[in-house]
Amino acid sequence: MDRIGEGPPLLWLHGFTQTRSSAARFRSILAERRTILTLDLPGHGEAAALGGSLVEIADLVAGAVEEPVDLGGYSMGGRVALHVALAHPQTVRRLVVLGATRGISDPIERRTRRERDHALAQRVGRIGVEAFLTEWLAQPLFAGLPTDPLERASRSRDADGLARSLRDAGTGTQQWIGDRLAEVRAPTLALAGQRDAKFSLEARAIGESVANGRSDVVPDAGHAAHLEQPGATARLVEGFLAQDEDDDE
Repeated sequence: MDRIGEGPPLLWLHGFTQTRSSAARFRSILAERRTILTLDLPGHGEAAALGGSLVEIADLVAGAVEEPVDLGGYSMGGRVALHVALAHPQTVRRLVVLGATRGISDPIERRTRRERDHALAQRVGRIGVEAFLTEWLAQPLFAGLPTDPLERASRSRDADGLARSLRDAGTGTQQWIGDRLAEVRAPTLALAGQRDAKFSLEARAIGESVANGRSDVVPDAGHAAHLEQPGATARLVEGFLAQDEDDDE
């Protein structure tokens, strides 16, 4: 596990194709007031050889911390973070998710997404990681993503690992958790980019479903808001964590 900064710990979970080294600017801003912890999720980086469902990955994440921490995550990492909060509430002090989803409620739509994820898993093996990353980042979802060679270099480069992540922990494999979010005990902030219409609705639904939840949008940002607008995203995260710390005193 990597760590930067000093202060209360925030464990940040990366998204699909990223690693613990991704989102460096966003993390460095948060590290001005916090200790930012990162690790490679199964299928990525140094954990590329590992697999597991979201429930199993949540168990791994919970087992990696020795005391309760603030927990945050982006996209896939946000989905993992929600599962940690549900299965290991004693581990999570406060929860922040960015571009996360509750899953797909309709079984037929979920099966269709699972088939799509399996097709993508086959494609990454067929065309190779570099071509796959180019295709992945060319999606409309990432239209506002700035060109950043360092960020590109931080992406995971193991084709088998990425394929395994898609098959084991893609959105199509995720069970619908919308009806369980009332169980989340931790104060929760659900974020999405302002231009990310689908996930803005998800953020609002997550914020409304958690007993002590709220939602917000990052101005002038798409899905990867912490990469497009690292300062604005970090301010929203820090403001939420600091406010709840004041409430605890």
